[in-house]
Amino acid sequence: MTTEETVAGLIESPAFRKAVATLAAEHDRTVEDIITLTEIPAPPFGEEKRAAAYLEMLRAHGLEDVEQDEIGNVMGLRRGAGNGSLMVVAAHLDTVFPAGTDVKVRREGTKLFAPGVGDDTRSLAVLLAYMRAMDAAGIRTRSDILFVGDVGEEGLGDLRGMRHLFTQGKYKGKIDAFFSIDGTTMDRMTVTGVGSKRYRVAFKGPGGHSYGAFGRVSPSFAMAKAIALLGEVEVPKQPKTTYSVSVLGGGTSVNAIPNDVWMEVDLRSEAPAELEKLHARFLEILEEATQAENAARDVDAGLISYTLTTIGDRPAGNTSLESELVTLSRAAIKAHGYEARPAASSTDANIGMSLGIPAIQIGSGGSGGREHSLEEWIDVEPTASIRGMSAGLAAVLAVAGVVD
Repeated sequence: MTTEETVAGLIESPAFRKAVATLAAEHDRTVEDIITLTEIPAPPFGEEKRAAAYLEMLRAHGLEDVEQDEIGNVMGLRRGAGNGSLMVVAAHLDTVFPAGTDVKVRREGTKLFAPGVGDDTRSLAVLLAYMRAMDAAGIRTRSDILFVGDVGEEGLGDLRGMRHLFTQGKYKGKIDAFFSIDGTTMDRMTVTGVGSKRYRVAFKGPGGHSYGAFGRVSPSFAMAKAIALLGEVEVPKQPKTTYSVSVLGGGTSVNAIPNDVWMEVDLRSEAPAELEKLHARFLEILEEATQAENAARDVDAGLISYTLTTIGDRPAGNTSLESELVTLSRAAIKAHGYEARPAASSTDANIGMSLGIPAIQIGSGGSGGREHSLEEWIDVEPTASIRGMSAGLAAVLAVAGVVD
């Protein structure tokens, strides 16, 4: 039986049709779950309140082994037929918005507006909808499914939730396949994990009066030199490799040579080897820029030095297009009229990919926009929303396997 025939059999089955009917009947409840969770703040490193609420939601849905792990992830297990395999379906709890951000949801027609409403709060609610649909339809999977609301996906969270789940938690070494449900669109599927290395570099020097100590070494010039040298680095377009000097700071007064300045730098690549090559050149640049400034000006009062602090390290990885996870998921999503184009991104799936465990990211359905902005929105118009949710559920069930 071909992949397409397997997926068609699933989608045409009475059980799946009943599950989809449940998604439709329960859609208003799903929207209410989205609103409830969105209005619980989950700033970076401050996901506790939303995690507590989601933990209770998981418990109310009858999962087994509902718990919160040491890092803050909340999870529950839906047991399968007992073939020993375990699949994880996860959505992240955190948003990019700092504590104090107004997260009250504004509704205009079928659109919901609020920071974090689509990235990734909708997905948390959709996971609950999947559970209800599977239970109502009496669907039993071959694999156990671990549903997870995880911490630390965004920014400086550095995938700490997934890193813990895969490498330290009780499920370490037991996960056979992984879905990250993140964002809304079903037309792309992340199969390549973009790796990144992020640093804060602080340049220090003796400082002094801008006029009276003119000619003395300055950390500003060392940092400027480093930025200029990084800007000259040629990187490949394929595999896509990038760099950015993203945040700058330091100094105390316009009429003083600063004692210290700092910058935050983001290095990325789809390929681990290219990321390492760029990283090695970046380290050389820091040395060259520091030495150049110490050679260019007076060092009688002291030398320029720098310190390098890691603020992010996301591994790169890839899931083969020929893997069962990808072929079954793409067929299930395409059967619902979406393209499911292979894509590269930085998501929770990076961790599994980097460990050689089949992992992908797909959307939760519907549409949205302005992610990471105060005007973030999603459209919960039922027809499109339910079609996208159905495609995602079909992908999950195709990979988990359904027992007749």
